Amino acid sequence: MGSFDRRKCKGPLNGPKATGDHCPEGWSFYQYPGPGFKGIGENSAESSYYTWVDQHNTFGLGDNVPMSTGNLNDGLIAMKDGKMVMLRVPYPMGFYAKGFDGRIDDPKAGWKGRGLWTTSGDRAPWLKEGGKGAKPIVVQFQLRPDPLAK
Repeated sequence: MGSFDRRKCKGPLNGPKATGDHCPEGWSFYQYPGPGFKGIGENSAESSYYTWVDQHNTFGLGDNVPMSTGNLNDGLIAMKDGKMVMLRVPYPMGFYAKGFDGRIDDPKAGWKGRGLWTTSGDRAPWLKEGGKGAKPIVVQFQLRPDPLAK
Protein backbone atom coordinates (compact mmCIF):
# COMPACT_ATOMS: atom_id res chain seq x y z
CA MET A 1 0.00 0.00 0.00
CA GLY A 2 1.31 3.47 -0.71
CA SER A 3 0.63 7.05 0.29
CA PHE A 4 1.71 10.41 -1.05
CA ASP A 5 2.34 13.55 1.02
CA ARG A 6 2.84 16.80 -0.94
CA ARG A 7 4.33 18.46 2.15
CA LYS A 8 7.48 16.34 1.73
CA CYS A 9 8.13 17.61 -1.83
CA LYS A 10 11.30 19.61 -2.36
CA GLY A 11 10.62 20.54 -5.99
CA PRO A 12 7.90 22.67 -7.60
CA LEU A 13 4.30 21.54 -7.11
CA ASN A 14 2.86 23.62 -9.97
CA GLY A 15 3.97 25.00 -13.31
CA PRO A 16 5.96 23.62 -16.25
CA LYS A 17 8.64 22.00 -14.05
CA ALA A 18 6.05 19.96 -12.11
CA THR A 19 6.23 17.01 -14.51
CA GLY A 20 4.67 14.29 -12.37
CA ASP A 21 7.89 12.52 -11.43
CA HIS A 22 9.53 15.40 -9.60
CA CYS A 23 8.70 14.33 -6.02
CA PRO A 24 9.87 10.79 -5.17
CA GLU A 25 10.41 11.90 -1.54
CA GLY A 26 6.64 12.34 -1.16
CA TRP A 27 5.95 8.62 -1.53
CA SER A 28 5.78 6.09 1.32
CA PHE A 29 5.17 2.39 0.76
CA TYR A 30 3.98 -0.14 3.34
CA GLN A 31 4.44 -3.90 3.11
CA TYR A 32 1.39 -6.10 3.53
CA PRO A 33 1.59 -8.82 6.19
CA GLY A 34 2.24 -12.42 5.32
CA PRO A 35 4.95 -14.47 3.68
CA GLY A 36 6.70 -13.33 0.53
CA PHE A 37 8.60 -14.75 -2.39
CA LYS A 38 12.02 -16.25 -1.71
CA GLY A 39 15.06 -14.55 -3.16
CA ILE A 40 13.72 -11.05 -3.90
CA GLY A 41 14.21 -9.31 -0.55
CA GLU A 42 11.54 -8.11 1.85
CA ASN A 43 8.16 -8.58 0.19
CA SER A 44 4.67 -9.94 0.67
CA ALA A 45 2.74 -12.27 -1.62
CA GLU A 46 -0.58 -10.69 -0.51
CA SER A 47 -2.79 -10.11 -3.54
CA SER A 48 -5.18 -7.42 -2.40
CA TYR A 49 -8.05 -7.04 -4.84
CA TYR A 50 -9.65 -3.79 -3.66
CA THR A 51 -8.67 -0.75 -1.60
CA TRP A 52 -11.09 1.64 0.10
CA VAL A 53 -10.73 4.64 2.43
CA ASP A 54 -12.99 4.85 5.51
CA GLN A 55 -13.58 8.59 5.21
CA HIS A 56 -16.26 8.81 7.91
CA ASN A 57 -14.94 6.40 10.57
CA THR A 58 -17.65 3.84 9.84
CA PHE A 59 -15.53 1.07 11.39
CA GLY A 60 -14.05 2.87 14.38
CA LEU A 61 -10.32 3.17 13.60
CA GLY A 62 -10.68 6.87 12.72
CA ASP A 63 -11.35 9.12 9.74
CA ASN A 64 -9.60 8.46 6.42
CA VAL A 65 -8.15 5.04 7.28
CA PRO A 66 -7.22 3.09 4.11
CA MET A 67 -8.26 -0.57 3.98
CA SER A 68 -7.72 -3.41 1.52
CA THR A 69 -9.04 -6.87 0.96
CA GLY A 70 -6.61 -9.38 2.44
CA ASN A 71 -7.30 -12.28 0.14
CA LEU A 72 -4.34 -14.37 1.26
CA ASN A 73 -4.93 -13.41 4.90
CA ASP A 74 -8.61 -14.47 5.11
CA GLY A 75 -10.02 -11.02 5.81
CA LEU A 76 -9.39 -7.28 5.52
CA ILE A 77 -6.29 -5.16 6.18
CA ALA A 78 -6.41 -1.60 7.54
CA MET A 79 -3.48 0.81 7.78
CA LYS A 80 -3.63 2.81 11.01
CA ASP A 81 -0.75 5.13 12.01
CA GLY A 82 1.65 3.45 9.57
CA LYS A 83 0.89 -0.09 10.83
CA MET A 84 -1.16 -2.83 9.20
CA VAL A 85 -4.13 -4.07 11.23
CA MET A 86 -5.48 -7.52 10.30
CA LEU A 87 -9.25 -8.14 10.44
CA ARG A 88 -9.61 -11.90 10.01
CA VAL A 89 -12.61 -14.11 9.38
CA PRO A 90 -11.77 -17.18 11.52
CA TYR A 91 -14.44 -19.44 10.06
CA PRO A 92 -14.86 -20.68 7.44
CA MET A 93 -11.22 -20.86 6.45
CA GLY A 94 -10.47 -19.50 3.01
CA PHE A 95 -12.49 -16.26 3.22
CA TYR A 96 -11.86 -14.32 0.01
CA ALA A 97 -13.13 -10.72 0.21
CA LYS A 98 -14.07 -9.15 -3.12
CA GLY A 99 -14.95 -5.67 -1.93
CA PHE A 100 -16.46 -3.99 1.08
CA ASP A 101 -18.14 -0.88 2.36
CA GLY A 102 -18.84 0.78 5.69
CA ARG A 103 -22.22 1.72 7.12
CA ILE A 104 -23.38 3.83 10.01
CA ASP A 105 -26.91 2.63 10.71
CA ASP A 106 -27.35 4.46 14.02
CA PRO A 107 -24.79 7.17 14.91
CA LYS A 108 -26.13 7.31 18.50
CA ALA A 109 -25.55 3.59 19.12
CA GLY A 110 -21.73 3.79 19.28
CA TRP A 111 -19.87 0.75 17.95
CA LYS A 112 -23.12 -1.25 17.69
CA GLY A 113 -24.53 1.13 15.08
CA ARG A 114 -21.62 0.96 12.65
CA GLY A 115 -19.45 -1.55 10.85
CA LEU A 116 -17.88 -2.90 7.71
CA TRP A 117 -19.68 -5.29 5.39
CA THR A 118 -17.93 -7.62 2.97
CA THR A 119 -18.74 -10.70 0.92
CA SER A 120 -16.80 -13.85 0.20
CA GLY A 121 -16.26 -13.80 -3.54
CA ASP A 122 -14.36 -16.99 -4.26
CA ARG A 123 -15.24 -18.38 -7.68
CA ALA A 124 -15.32 -21.91 -6.28
CA PRO A 125 -16.84 -21.70 -2.76
CA TRP A 126 -17.19 -25.49 -2.60
CA LEU A 127 -13.37 -25.80 -2.50
CA LYS A 128 -13.04 -23.95 0.83
CA GLU A 129 -13.93 -25.22 4.28
CA GLY A 130 -17.53 -26.43 4.15
CA GLY A 131 -17.12 -28.38 0.92
CA LYS A 132 -19.79 -29.24 -1.61
CA GLY A 133 -22.88 -27.09 -1.26
CA ALA A 134 -21.04 -24.17 0.40
CA LYS A 135 -22.28 -20.79 -0.76
CA PRO A 136 -20.73 -17.30 -0.65
CA ILE A 137 -21.27 -15.47 2.66
CA VAL A 138 -21.69 -11.91 3.91
CA VAL A 139 -19.64 -10.79 6.93
CA GLN A 140 -20.03 -7.76 9.18
CA PHE A 141 -16.98 -6.50 11.09
CA GLN A 142 -17.51 -4.37 14.20
CA LEU A 143 -14.84 -2.85 16.43
CA ARG A 144 -15.63 -2.95 20.14
CA PRO A 145 -13.99 -0.41 22.46
CA ASP A 146 -12.87 -3.37 24.61
CA PRO A 147 -13.40 -7.16 24.30
CA LEU A 148 -16.19 -7.26 26.89
CA ALA A 149 -18.16 -4.24 25.65
CA LYS A 150 -21.91 -4.78 25.49
